[in-house]
Amino acid sequence: MKILLKIAYDGTNYAGWQRQENAASVQGVLEFALRRLFGEDVPISGASRTDAGVHANGQCATFELAKMPIPLEKLPTVINSQLPSDIAVQSAKTVADDFNARFGAVSKTYVYKIYNAPVRNPLVCRYAAFVPQKLDVAKMQQAANFFVGTFDFAAFCASGSSAKSTVRTVFSCEVAEEIIGEISQNRLISIKISGNAFLYNMVRIIAGTLFYVGCGKFTAADILPIIASKNRAKAGKTMAACGLVLEEVFY
Repeated sequence: MKILLKIAYDGTNYAGWQRQENAASVQGVLEFALRRLFGEDVPISGASRTDAGVHANGQCATFELAKMPIPLEKLPTVINSQLPSDIAVQSAKTVADDFNARFGAVSKTYVYKIYNAPVRNPLVCRYAAFVPQKLDVAKMQQAANFFVGTFDFAAFCASGSSAKSTVRTVFSCEVAEEIIGEISQNRLISIKISGNAFLYNMVRIIAGTLFYVGCGKFTAADILPIIASKNRAKAGKTMAACGLVLEEVFY
């Protein structure tokens, strides 16, 4: 039988999702926990290969067993008993034998967070990139609208990608802000983006481009020409991994 897990994790201490030979990975830790539970190697396959330091609230992954000795409703609790505190299975359900966690996904949603405040707050900055200069959120939202659609996003793909095509469809891209604490200058800016799939570092580069819009380096009118250029050097910087969360995978 094939089981689909929904997983949340703090990626700070991991070299990414994918199994590594010489570094701790989320996939590796999960597989070690399953081996302890079931007494055999249990490979898992994830929906997204999140990078080092990137977090997840809704990563999905599958594994197969000939027979499940644990009631399905108790499986998350039992697996979590074998996991460190920064990784937790949120739910488990059976899926068809031909279900593929990665290629079966019809869309994914990521959220990138920026802590925009004069002074850094360690309790916030573990999950948000710290930016001290005040950003213009209205201009960032205006620019975000231009990412929606089907484009060749080569300008927003980091080197080292193995993607056969750089064409992707972005369904929505929204920028919002909230005040953190009692000081109006302390804002948490969230960039929420949904698409059919994403290139290597694509969300972090889009976030970096919107950051440049927020601080006045780019304008909303620059976005479509940057996309059309297919030139990575034309887009914004790659924002820090700590601000990125894989929020949800849809099937």
